[in-house]
Amino acid sequence: MALELKTYIENLFKKSEKFCDKDGNIFVSKIDLVRLLLSDEKARNTFFMRIDDIYVLNQNDLIEFFTLNDYMQNSSYTAYTNKIGLIRKDNFIKKFDDVVLAFPHKDCILEGGASKDDDKQKETFYNSILSSDEISRLFEPKALTNIKHYSKDGVAKNPDINIDDNLIIKGNNLIALHSLKELYGGKVKLIYIDPPYNTGNDSFNYNDNFNHSTWLTFVKNRLEVAREFLSDDGVIFVSIDDHEQTYLKVLMDEIFQPNNFITTIIWHSKYTISNDAKYISTQHENIHFYAKEKTSFSIGLLDRTEKQNKAYTNPDNDPKGRWKATPIYAKSGKKENNFLMKFKNGLEWSPPKGTFHRYSKSTLNSLDITNQLHFNKNGGVDKKTYLSEVKQGVTAGSIWHYEEVGHTHSNNDELASILDKGVFDNPKGTSLLKQIIKVANLQNNDIILDFHAGSGTTAHAVLDINKEQDKNLQFILIEQMDYIEDITCKRVQKVMEKNQEGSFIYAELKEINNFTTQEIGKLNANMHYLPLAEIEDNDYGVCKEEIEINKKFYGSYDE
Repeated sequence: MALELKTYIENLFKKSEKFCDKDGNIFVSKIDLVRLLLSDEKARNTFFMRIDDIYVLNQNDLIEFFTLNDYMQNSSYTAYTNKIGLIRKDNFIKKFDDVVLAFPHKDCILEGGASKDDDKQKETFYNSILSSDEISRLFEPKALTNIKHYSKDGVAKNPDINIDDNLIIKGNNLIALHSLKELYGGKVKLIYIDPPYNTGNDSFNYNDNFNHSTWLTFVKNRLEVAREFLSDDGVIFVSIDDHEQTYLKVLMDEIFQPNNFITTIIWHSKYTISNDAKYISTQHENIHFYAKEKTSFSIGLLDRTEKQNKAYTNPDNDPKGRWKATPIYAKSGKKENNFLMKFKNGLEWSPPKGTFHRYSKSTLNSLDITNQLHFNKNGGVDKKTYLSEVKQGVTAGSIWHYEEVGHTHSNNDELASILDKGVFDNPKGTSLLKQIIKVANLQNNDIILDFHAGSGTTAHAVLDINKEQDKNLQFILIEQMDYIEDITCKRVQKVMEKNQEGSFIYAELKEINNFTTQEIGKLNANMHYLPLAEIEDNDYGVCKEEIEINKKFYGSYDE
């Protein structure tokens, strides 16, 4: 416990007269402090980071630890004031460059273990310094159980799990991410998540006085570990509505850095207006789009539409094919004095007043000789831009209309065509996910991670793309809600049956019931998943086949 750590460190100082006077007052020089902490294994693991054979003191953690007295007596420990806002260091700010978002429990870990929509959660916040032991146990890799292989042909039990398998994992997504990060860290090209929006009507039901800050802590914990999964050219898209989008933007700036922000996409998600709205009928959602390393990421282009191609025609039967007219002057550029061009048809031309020419005289002369100019009926001159020469794709805009990526109603219909109507409220649609995958520029064998899997739209989109484009994209889905087998897995299996291809491995983090938890006396009641290291040491109901599957799968850590 946190208070035990404080007492432990105090007693460590009091063991020697060098660090404590006869009245029990502690006095330590900086050099002696470092030496003392290094000499003790528990203190060393708490306040130092090991790089090869060298221990480096984490000064911020140490300073924070010695300033925790103001809140050490509380049931949850946080160094942040009970306000939410922008701060610089410990002071709220008006104007500084190094701005971060402060909120209660920001320095804590929230397990977030809801498994039903109507769960009312009241959980401990584990302070990152004071509860380091508890957090270490929380983030240990956890054993997998109830392992199944789903395919178009049905379901098979206890298959081996390979690192290139599609995965759907049931369990707390924070714990599952930490269990998988050694295997998939730095290998994921795209993360897409649709987390609870904290509207009061979703799965984020935290019954405390800090609902807003609890949500921020919940999201921060997950985004921090999610970043470790991304490859250097990887990207993350996070859906959110206006309730939390501004706070989420500042939080993501802190985690992913402002220079890696690409844009916030506006998805026109509703085609109707609600006349019963009190003020404004909301018709959009937001999707924050960040790269892990923006300079390493190459944006993907959208497919050209027939409507866009129809702008290219061939009225003069040009042998180079369809073209459209592009003016040879511009409203900005480099102007050449006394510019005058005489074309082979006798027309003399200068850029219109207030404009600039796009091409040099020599270039224009070459275009004229090769019949790549169009002389329009108004006496102007255009360059022919050929369809065959344009890039085979279109740059995406920041506003995605429902006509191109679907809307809430069509998404509900899409899911209803696979499962029963009304089984899941307002899922995202495959059209939206396919466009995200396109913009993320996924290539063969790339991995997409979704740790708020919901109804399984991400897996559905991946399977369709693999079928339609003969690709081999891989998905990893994590969902902690109890509907995962009845909705998520069922949907994905039906898509595989329809496509007549694809497969995935389903597995659950092995739970330890409360009775067993109390019996072993090791784990906090909230930390109810079985550590991988203990699957053979005690009888937790893991069969021999599953023990071998776990060892083989997690054994990839050492490869």
